Amino acid sequence: MIKSSIDTATSFEKRFENINTVVFETSFSASKAVANEIAELIRLKQTQNQLCILGLATGSSPKGLYAELVRLHREENLSFKNVIAFNLDEYYPMEPDSVNSYVRFMKAQLFDHVDILPEHYHIPDGTLEKDEIAEYCKLYEENIESYGGLDLQILGIGGNGHIGFNESGSLQNSKTRLVALDHVTRVAASGDFSGLSNTPRTAITLGVKKIMEAKRVILMAWGEGKSAIIKKSVEGEISNKVPATFLQDHNNATFVLDQGSASVLTRISTPWLVEKVVWTDKLVRKAVIGLAQDLKKPILMLTDADYIENGMSDLLADSGPAYDINIYIFNKLQNTITGWPGGKPNSDNSKRPERAEPSRKRVLIFSPHPDDDIISMGGTFKRLQEQGHDVHIAYQTSGNIAVADDEALRFASFVCDYNDKFGIDNAAAQIIYNKVIDFLKNKKSSEIDIPEVRYIKGLIRKGEARATSHFIGLDDAHIHFMELPFYETGKIEKHPIGEADITLTMDLITSIQPHQIYAAGDLADPHGTHKVCLDAIFESIKRLKTQPFMDNCWVWLYRGAWQEWAIDEIEMAVPMGPDQVLEKRHGIFKHQSQKDGVVFQGTDSREFWQRAEDRNKETAQNYHDLGLSQYAAMEAFVRWHF
Repeated sequence: MIKSSIDTATSFEKRFENINTVVFETSFSASKAVANEIAELIRLKQTQNQLCILGLATGSSPKGLYAELVRLHREENLSFKNVIAFNLDEYYPMEPDSVNSYVRFMKAQLFDHVDILPEHYHIPDGTLEKDEIAEYCKLYEENIESYGGLDLQILGIGGNGHIGFNESGSLQNSKTRLVALDHVTRVAASGDFSGLSNTPRTAITLGVKKIMEAKRVILMAWGEGKSAIIKKSVEGEISNKVPATFLQDHNNATFVLDQGSASVLTRISTPWLVEKVVWTDKLVRKAVIGLAQDLKKPILMLTDADYIENGMSDLLADSGPAYDINIYIFNKLQNTITGWPGGKPNSDNSKRPERAEPSRKRVLIFSPHPDDDIISMGGTFKRLQEQGHDVHIAYQTSGNIAVADDEALRFASFVCDYNDKFGIDNAAAQIIYNKVIDFLKNKKSSEIDIPEVRYIKGLIRKGEARATSHFIGLDDAHIHFMELPFYETGKIEKHPIGEADITLTMDLITSIQPHQIYAAGDLADPHGTHKVCLDAIFESIKRLKTQPFMDNCWVWLYRGAWQEWAIDEIEMAVPMGPDQVLEKRHGIFKHQSQKDGVVFQGTDSREFWQRAEDRNKETAQNYHDLGLSQYAAMEAFVRWHF
C-alpha cells in the first residue's frame, strides 16, 4: 500500500488505543486527506495498468470525501476509468430512483460527476424479490472476488457501532445478506424518511468478512455525536455488540476523525494520562472539574491524594497544594454565573463574563430553525429584553421540512374557511387547497413536497416564531426571517453554504451593528443545519471583522436541544428561577407544530420543552454538585473569539 497523507498526520502515544487513529482539525481537512490517498492509489494502479477496486459508503460522513474526489477529477485530471466500485449497502425494499436510495445518493455525490464507467459501479439491488436475495448476495461477493478483492474500503460508523448495516450482534465471519435494522439505526435514519413509520426495517449489506478482507480500510467519523461510539470502538474490547471493534484485528485499518468525534478519546479528553502535558489554564480547569465530577465531590473537597491517585501528580507538583488549585478553579467557575447576560451596568466587570458598557447593547440572536432560540436560550433571550437591551432575533431557515403533512393541510383549510367567513375572494386559495389535497393524498413516503406545501409549512413555522418573539416582548421590526437559500431544497439534504447565504448574513450584521451576537454552536453533526448556519455566521464575521463596529462585538455560542456545553467549557451561565423556567416552557409551547409527534423526534421521546428543562436543570445541578449555589436551571454559553 502506498504511503498516504493520512500517515503523516500528527500521532500520539497509543497506549489506550487498539487501532491506528488519526485526528484532524476539521472534517474538511480529514476528507481531503482520505481523497488524496484514494487518488494516489487510483493513479498508482493506472501506472501499473491495473484496475482499482474501491468499496464505498453512503451517509453524511463520506460527502466531503466525494466532493473532493469530484474536484480532483475536474481540476487535477483524476480519471476514474480504471475504478471498479462496490457499495456497502442499500435499504430494502428500495427503488433506485427513490429520494432515499443509495443509488441516487452515489450518482448525485460522485458517479454522475466523474468519468467512471456505468458498468463499473455496483450497488446492492433493493428491488429484488426476497427469495432472490440470498443468491444475489452470493454473486455480489463472487464479483468482488473476481477482481481480487477490495483494494480499499471506506466506512462510516453508526451510533451503535455498525459498519455497513452490520448491526450489533453481527459476527466477524458474517456474509453479505439481508438484515433487520436496529431500532437505533432506524431512528437515526427516520428524519430522511419523514418519520419512523416510513423508515425501512431491512437492508442488504456487505458482510463483515468481506470488509475485513479488504487490503485497506478507512473508517471516517465526524462530530461530537459520534464521539462515544468512537471511544468504544477504538479503546474498547473486541465485541460483536460493537461491530466496528472488529477492525482492531485488521492489519491495515485507520480511523480518520475530526476533533468532535475524537473528543472523548483518552488522549484528547484526559491527555495527562497519556503523556506529560503543559498545564495551561484551560487544561487545569478541565482536569480539576473532571476529577471532582468523577469522584462526586465538590471542588473544594478535593485532596492531594485525589490528585495523586488519579494521574494528576504533575499538576500538584506544579501548582499545588490541592487547596490552592481548588480555590482557583472554584472562583473561576463562580465567575461564570451571571444574571446579567448583557452585562451589569455601573458595576465592576473584571470578574463577570460580559462587559458593563455600553449599558444598553444591541443584541443579535441567530436561530438556525424557528424554535432554537426559545428552546436553547429562551431564559436568556427574555432576560436580555427585560433588562432593556435592543434585541433582534434572526431566524436563519424556514424550518419547513419539520412540519407534518396534516398540519399543512389544516392550515390551508383554515385559510379557505377564513376567506369564506369574511367574504374574501376564495377562488385562488381554493385552487391551492385542492392542489395540496391532491398531492398529499398521493404522496410517496420519500417524495419531495411541492412548492405550495413547502410554503405553507414555512408560514406555519414563521407564525409560531413570530408568536414566540412577541411573547418575549419584541416588535416586528426586531424580528428577521432570513430564509437562507442553502436550506430550501425540500429535502433533508441541503445545498452547500453559498455566497448568497453569507451575503444575507453579512448584510444583517452590518445593519444592526451588534455588541453581542448569539449563535447556535451545536457541532454534533458537522453537515447539519446548525453547523451550516454557524459556518455562515463565522465566515460573515471573518469578512466583517475589520469594520470599526466589530471591535465592540462579542460572540456567544449556545447549544441545541440535544446537548449542553461541558462544565469546564462554559464561560457564561445564566441562572433561572422556577418562574422563569415556566415562562420559557410557555414560550416553547408557541411552536405548536413541533409539540406533539414532531417529524424529527430523534432517539429521545421527550418533547422539546421537556428536553430543554431537563438539560437546564442538569446544568444547574452540575454546578451545585461542584459546590456552588443551587438554582432551578441554567443556560450556558461559550465565547467565540474572532
